[in-house]
Parts: sequence; structure tokens; C-alpha cells
Amino acid sequence: MASRRPVQREGVVTIADVARHAGVSTSTVSYVLSGKRAISATTSARVHASIRALGFHPHAGARSLASKRSSVIALVLPLRQGMHLPVLMQFATAVVTSARTYHHDVLLVTADEGPAGLRRVAAGALVDGLVLMDVEMHDPRVPTLRELERPSVLIGLPADADGLTCVDLDFHAAGAVCVEHLAALGHREVALLGAPRVVYERDTGYAHRTRDGFTDAARRLGLTAHAQPCEEHSDAVTAELTALLARHPDLTGLVVHNEAAVMHVLSTLRALGRRVPEDVSVVAICPDELAERCSPTLSSVQIPAEDVGRQAVDLLMRKMDAEAVPDATLLSPALTARTSTAARM
Repeated sequence: MASRRPVQREGVVTIADVARHAGVSTSTVSYVLSGKRAISATTSARVHASIRALGFHPHAGARSLASKRSSVIALVLPLRQGMHLPVLMQFATAVVTSARTYHHDVLLVTADEGPAGLRRVAAGALVDGLVLMDVEMHDPRVPTLRELERPSVLIGLPADADGLTCVDLDFHAAGAVCVEHLAALGHREVALLGAPRVVYERDTGYAHRTRDGFTDAARRLGLTAHAQPCEEHSDAVTAELTALLARHPDLTGLVVHNEAAVMHVLSTLRALGRRVPEDVSVVAICPDELAERCSPTLSSVQIPAEDVGRQAVDLLMRKMDAEAVPDATLLSPALTARTSTAARM
């Protein structure tokens, strides 16, 4: 019998290397991988031990024959107006990276095809499951997801999540945490600059949940609160923020939930002679790298794209293996205080 020592060679480990290491023929290794012929448990175990020892990665076609799976999952991410691509790509990268740890590839679906697109992608053996983003409160894709044979996970939380598997940041709690932070610093009148208007009109879940959390917390704490959409471009931000401060001269706290507008908000405040944080404290819901790049650095609630993407894939893989999973997984927000917020002067 051949030695069980790892094969010392450069390049990719082949099926022939596995066969030599296990002391069997290459056809036997192929049968173990494909399941086309019954192989004894002892021989099969020996082949799998050699695969692990050598770090062999079977061809996707062989894996799918053995498992009846394609080893591909779909990430459904319709690219629509008002979506901030850098943050979306953080989520997409997290899904792809996590899928690779399960030896799965990712099919990125960016067209806004609605329920028909889901049925098309899920038909046949193209993908093993689906991860969906940009979830609306009353998402028209939800009834179709309940009917599909392919398992699915939503990054987002619709109003009716019965029978679905969802994972996301708890945006309602995130909006509340921002208000609580400002209230603890003595601010009594605050405003939310939210997502672009088109995002609210599309009924996108995260935007509505943040706004609801903001207004609920302000009401509970007895603060005067204003909430409005905020566009992404400099001129629009300047006009909207200038008008807001003119209408509410006692406003001293701002919550920004629009990554693309953050820099424009800070530059507009400077142009208006409003010092941050001496005159206006600003807290944002955004990635840490953006908050740390600002001047002053922004107190912020981190958007945990990596954790959400990883958990979405983990949940999908568990569903594919017929394991029980929770209906909704909401990550608790964590606020990091930096130099953009201070006690009310």
C-alpha cells in the first residue's frame, strides 16, 4: 500500500495524487466523489482522509454529482436608485467570502426582475439557495419565496416575516440608540436626515425602521424631533440642511442615516458657521471606516456588513442541510462615541 505521507509537489493537488496517497485507483476516487458506484465504507473513509490530508478540492462538477447540488448560491441585489454602492459591496463581499468557506460560488443577480426573476433563478439546478437584499416592508417577492423549493435568506426584515429567514442590523434599535446618545448629552431638539426620498417611496425596510426607532425614542424621552429624507448630492444636502436649521434654530443634534450625504452635511454645517460639536452634535449610522475618515471623527453606529453577510450564508447552508433555523436574527447596534458629539453648550 502506498505511503500516507502528504505528496510533496508544487501546484494543484490532483485526483491522481489522492489515489496514490490512499492506495487506490483514480477511478475509485472518482466513484467516491461522484457516488456513481458503491464503494466500501473503509475505502471511502480512506479516500476522504487523503483528501483532507492533501487539501484536495474536488471539481465543482464532481461535488455536485455526489451531493445533487450545484455548489452555487444566488445573491439577489437589484441595483436601484438611492442605493449606496460602497456599503452594498461590503455586504456582497461578505456573502462571497463566507460562501467560499463552504466551497460555494455566488451568482450575483442585479436586475430588478421581482418575483419572476426569483422563479427564473431558482428553476432547475442553477443554484442551491438564494440570499436577497434591498428588502421592502411589503416586498412583492415574499409570497414567491414561500412557494420556492429552494431555501432562501433575506438580508432585511419585511413587515410580514412569517415563514421566512431574515438577518439584519436592528435598525429600529439603531435609530433609538442615536437619540438616546444625544439625549444623554443634554440635547433637547434633534433631527434625522434619512435615506433619499426614493428609498422611502420604495418602502425599503431599513429606512423605515430607522426612522421609526428615531421617532419612538424621541417621544419616549420627551425630545422635540424632526425626520426627513436626505438626498445624496452636495447641492441638495446644502439646501435641505439650510432650510431645516432655518425652520428650527434651536436644533442641536443631528442623526444622519445616509452614507453618501455624511461629508456634505459636515461641509454644509461649516459653511453655515455651525461648529461640530460645539453648536451641533452629529451622529451617523454608517461604516466605521467612513466615521473615522471624517473631520471631526463621527460618533456612529456601525453597519455590520461582514457579520450580517456571514450569518446570512451560515443560515442558508443550515437550511440546505434541513436544519432548523430562527425566523429572524437581528444584530444589536453598538454606538461608538467620537469627537462629533458633545454635551450641549
